Amino acid sequence: MKKKTLPSKTCAVCERPFTWRKKWERVWDDVKYCSKRCAGQRSMKKLTKAI
Repeated sequence: MKKKTLPSKTCAVCERPFTWRKKWERVWDDVKYCSKRCAGQRSMKKLTKAI
């Protein structure tokens, strides 16, 4: 696959675009975060929105 044709999504926490990775091949529909760091910060974002 060429990089131009890879699907991409926007991270739910940092709102930056990220592209498909081989390790996400089977779970691409379930991927919401671009990294482990963003996945760990998801609860922090919920807390800051509530304030």
